[in-house]
This record gives sequence, structure tokens and C-alpha cells, in this order.
Amino acid sequence: MTLTSKPTLLVSIILWLTVTGLGVYLILNIQRYVNFGIDLVGGTYITLEVETDKAIENELVDKMQTITRKLEEEKRPVPAAPKVEANQGILTFETDSKAKEAHDAVSGELDSRKFILKQEKNRLVLALTASASDEIKHEAVEGNINVLRTRLDAFGVGEINPVAQGEKNIIIELPNVDDPEKAKARIGKTALLELKPVYDSASSKEAILERHGGNLPEGTIIISGKPSDRMDKFFLVPTYAEVTGRLLKNAQYQPAQDELITRGTPHGVGIEFKLDNGDKFADLTRKQINGRIAIIIDNLVISDPVVHEEIRGGHARISGTFSKPEAQELASLLKSGAFVAPVKYVEERHIGPSLGKESVHNGLVSCAIALGLLFLFCVITYKTAGLFAFIVLLYNLLLILFGLASLGATLTLPGIAGMVLTIGMAIDASILIYERIREELATGSSMRKAVDAGFAGATAVILDANITHFIVSIVLYWLGTGPIQGFASTMIIGILSTLLTGLILLRTIFNISLDIFHVRTIKI
Repeated sequence: MTLTSKPTLLVSIILWLTVTGLGVYLILNIQRYVNFGIDLVGGTYITLEVETDKAIENELVDKMQTITRKLEEEKRPVPAAPKVEANQGILTFETDSKAKEAHDAVSGELDSRKFILKQEKNRLVLALTASASDEIKHEAVEGNINVLRTRLDAFGVGEINPVAQGEKNIIIELPNVDDPEKAKARIGKTALLELKPVYDSASSKEAILERHGGNLPEGTIIISGKPSDRMDKFFLVPTYAEVTGRLLKNAQYQPAQDELITRGTPHGVGIEFKLDNGDKFADLTRKQINGRIAIIIDNLVISDPVVHEEIRGGHARISGTFSKPEAQELASLLKSGAFVAPVKYVEERHIGPSLGKESVHNGLVSCAIALGLLFLFCVITYKTAGLFAFIVLLYNLLLILFGLASLGATLTLPGIAGMVLTIGMAIDASILIYERIREELATGSSMRKAVDAGFAGATAVILDANITHFIVSIVLYWLGTGPIQGFASTMIIGILSTLLTGLILLRTIFNISLDIFHVRTIKI
């Protein structure tokens, strides 16, 4: 029999030879294609705490602004500037009767599953239900995790997977990052864009306070400006902004036109609001015609342009005393989105590369010892067929590395433990097949018939055993975090590779021996 008379076998041989060639290339360039975890290459381990109370405050402010707009549209009593105290929104009216009128006008439209609105004399008090509060806190953590993923992808460390820990914390591992300080700076920035009308400005806080009799008007705050050649460094603006970066659809670096370059602002950021939020920006510019709008990033005024006309279309440009890298960095941060709630550093640990090298060495030694012991077991117990099983094990490990590289998964020390465990589990498939072949040979069957019966009889058992392991690994990955996910992901890939090598590659090796080289008996 020749290869051309067995097209399926020929295809299998070509496929596995291709896998062999790709495998050699992968091993020689393993650091280029496989991401190594912090425990293997060293790096920085960061724990962030999400200020979830701020997310609740933002939700209450948004709802109070919606209530105020509705009252304005219906020509009803409008409250003074809203404020948040102890996770409750406060809307203060001139009289009790006006507060009651406002309560009656809006209470019926509030979702009772989410908000609680009650009247206390001349005030309306808005609060979240316990379930809504818990949901917002959870969404704040998950939202911040999504923002962090986007920021780290843009930074070139896309293999990083921030994960939640407990109710408020987020864990980030930065393995082998060239510039960890820059990565940390990007991680820690809230990058919240706010657009607010400027009520007053001066070179000092005291000057603004003096103009207003020593007390700030209710619902206002003073924010400092970005240092520049201008005299104005402090601005009186509303406490809460109706137009924020959360309404943005896109942001990108945008060089200025020639006429603006001569004014010293050649670098800026073009912003585009979401379709249903462009009207809010237009309303703000209409109210501020011939006035100024403060462009605020993380509570710092970076620019306060004069509005000459209403700006429609949902497009605008942020300019200031930016350098090109600063403008590009700001555009990247705004595009990734602002944090749902601010974060603060709780813990930072550094793992040196020497510890990582030791971990890699120990992991490789453990794999080598496991392979050596399995080689002896296979050859002593199953002779030539045992050598076939050992070859299958090597391909099994190779396919695991392929899987890690193609999925962008990170190989960690627990992942290496998963690989060692996979080696032990993978040999079970060969043992089941070989024992079934031995049973057939004992009844006087030919080698070809015994091999066919061995694979046919053991396949169902092999599938059952690996499917149960696969389900457990999926659950570990779903519910686990960090190291447990690394272990589980390696196990998942290992189980799939075990099925491919144990049922397909091993069968191909037997077919080559029996059908191409016409071997009559294989020691087993």
C-alpha cells in the first residue's frame, strides 16, 4: 500500500509535519508569541480600590439634573443648585408648597425599583434603593475594568487582564512592562472631561471670594486652572456638570489650522458627542454666548474659550497649551473613556526578574522530570507502543503552547502546573487504548483488527473522562481569578490537545506503521 492510495492518511501526515515545523519555530521564538505572567518574568502587582460612593453620587446628580430640566420645561418651581449628602440627593425649593408641587410632578415618573423620592418640608430627598445601589457599585467596578483594558491595550500591554477582587478592588499585574511608571500614570488617571459655564475668574481664590462677599454662591465651586502665561488661574463654576466625557462618542488628536497655530495652540483634541447627547452641548453653548466655558480634565481647567455662537452637530475641539504628546495622550484617555468612579492605589508590589527566572527554571525542571518518568513508564510497560505514546505527549505540550499563543493567554506558574497535570492525564488516553488492544490480541485478533478495536472501544471512555475534566476547568476559569484562571485556561487547552493527539495523532502513527511500513506486530 502506498500513501497515494490512502489520501486521508496522506493529509494527516502532512498536517502533523506542518505542526512539527510550526512547533519548532514557536519554541525558538517562544517569548515573542507566548505571554509570560508576572510570576515568571517579574513585574508590578497593583491593587486599586474603586470609590463606588462617587458612582452613586454621579447617578443621583444625573437624575436630579433630569428632574430639574423637566420642571423647567413644564414651567414648574425649579430647585436651587442640587447637592449630594450622605448618598442622598437634595433639591431645595423656596417653600414647602413648591416642593410638594415638584414632588407630585415627577414622582410618578421615577422607577420605584431604583429611586426613592420623599418630601421633607421645602426639600426633596432622592435616594437609591438598596438593590440599585449594589448594582451601581458592581457596574462601577466592571466599567472601570473595561476602561483599564482599553487603556492598557493602547499602551501595548494588551495581555494584561484586570480582574475584580471583592466588592471594590481591582487587581492588575504588569509583567515585564518597559515603562511601568508610565503605565501606572495612565491607569490612575480618571480622565473625566467636564464642560461648565464660567461664572467668574481671578488670579486667586481670595479675589473670587471677595467679589462674592466672602461666601461662594450656592451650588458653585472654585477650580484652579492649568499654569500658563495668563493671569486667570482660578475659576468659579457650577459644582456639577451637565456635559461630561461620559457623553462622548469619539476623541482624537487634531492639529490646529494655520491661523490657530500662530496663536500658539497647534495641538488639540477633537471630540464628538453621542448622537442623543449633542443637544446638551448645544444648549450649553447657546446659554454661554459671549461667555466662557471651562474645559475641565480631572478637576483642572485646561482651557476657557469664549463662545461666539451656538455649536451644533455634536463636534468640538479642545485646545490649550498642549505639546503634541500631551494632546495625543489626552485623546487616548478620552477615547478609552473616563472611569465610572475614581480609583486609588491600595497596594503595589514589585517582583524581581530573578524570582521569575527561578520560577521558570523550576517549572521546566518539573516538566522534564515528569516527562522522564513517563518515558520510562511508557517504554517499560508498553514497549514500542509506549514510545508512540511518549511522542504523542510531546505533541500534546506543543499544542498547549499553540493554544496559549493563539488565544493571547498568559502562561503563569500555576499554568505550568496545569501543563504537568495535563501530561499525567494525557497518558491515560493511551493506556485505555493499549489495554483494549491487548485484550483483542489475547483473543487471537490480528494487529490491524486489534488496533481498530482498541481505538473504537476506548474512544467513548476517553471522551467521558475528558469532558468531565473540561467542565470543571470551565467552572474554575469562570469563577476563579488570577492564578486560578491561569491554571484553568491551561487545563482547558490541554484537554482539547489531549483529545486531538490521543485519538488522532496516535491513530495516525499506528496507521503509518501498519499500512505504510507494513509492520505486522507492534510490541505492546
